[in-house]
Amino acid sequence: MRIVCVVGASLAGLLTARALRAQGYDGRLVLVGAETHRPYDRPPLSKDFLKGALDEADLALEADDEDLGAEWRLGVAAVGLDAAARRVRLSDGTEVEADGIVIATGASARRLPGMDDLAGVHTLRTLDDARSLRHDLASAKRMVVIGGGFIGTEVAATACDLGLEVTLVEAGKTPLAGVVGAQMAEAIAALHERRGVRLLRGARVAELTGEERVDGVRLTDGTLLPADVVVAGIGAAPNIAWLHGSGLRLGDGVLCDGGGRAIHDEDGGEIGDAAPGIVAVGDCAAWFDPALGRYDRCEHWTAARRRAAVAAETLLSGGAARPARQRPAYIWSDQFDVKIQFVGHARHADTVVVEEGNPADHSFLAVYRQGERPVAVLGVNQVRLFSRWRRQLETAAV
Repeated sequence: MRIVCVVGASLAGLLTARALRAQGYDGRLVLVGAETHRPYDRPPLSKDFLKGALDEADLALEADDEDLGAEWRLGVAAVGLDAAARRVRLSDGTEVEADGIVIATGASARRLPGMDDLAGVHTLRTLDDARSLRHDLASAKRMVVIGGGFIGTEVAATACDLGLEVTLVEAGKTPLAGVVGAQMAEAIAALHERRGVRLLRGARVAELTGEERVDGVRLTDGTLLPADVVVAGIGAAPNIAWLHGSGLRLGDGVLCDGGGRAIHDEDGGEIGDAAPGIVAVGDCAAWFDPALGRYDRCEHWTAARRRAAVAAETLLSGGAARPARQRPAYIWSDQFDVKIQFVGHARHADTVVVEEGNPADHSFLAVYRQGERPVAVLGVNQVRLFSRWRRQLETAAV
């Protein structure tokens, strides 16, 4: 293997490139990125960067003296792949043919109908998104956030800290209930309401109002929410459209085996033969998890870090690497002055019990159990105790 092309120059692509070099690969390395920016850290975009506490230089993922010996093709998107020939077609009309291909094209924020026609309506996924939103926040007084996932709740908390009047519109009963379960999600909702966020539950958006710039959000019940700025945090979709017709199997991402090898589209069964010399990693990749019995696409920072080294080993070994040991998903979020940490799967639990602290004080630890077996843990401002529980869950037998 003398040429490896990494398609996607964000966290997962950079980590895989590093892992390839660390594992002894000394051939030609090409990194292709649709954005013009060098790799940067995304989690602070909705928090400290949005507040102005961090500058763009603080987001850099590369050290000043880091040199991967790579060819960087930034500002150029991948538009097609011939998996059999391992040939990547780029938006500038050129092609890269390689012995190994790493697909790490990430995901894009889902958009609301009509939002492209109005100024002041934002998603938050990229550095350019964050720049634009930060500019608008400087003069805004009222914000409406649509969607109560992590991006939505983090942006709502940040805007509230900046002094804006914030309304959070959540289609479900409680923000973050899909991750931490309905009972514990109430504690996080209470945090937002006590800090001044207006939370509308079970509410759905009918339309955005305004002429050239947004001035409000109308709900399906007729309620009009005035707004100077609107943020849509309604999830993300994997960037896999460029792979249609490539010969790879696609679903909720690029479907891969437990070692990150992309699966041939024409194979039948749950896990078919892998496509030689092609791995996928990061937000665009759905790896098969035998413990869950399904393909799992995990969008979180720690999953990209864990899987990058495995994908590199899989590529360099020709697929002989042992599949990754699947660990429970770990997520963290900073909202207001509270650190929220979660590991595991709440949906597997029969019970959830607060074992330390008090949710009313925004400092507690809750353990989720299936029968007697812990399957998830939520820590709110309980970093030390949570870390012990996290280690226990990650080392437990599957």
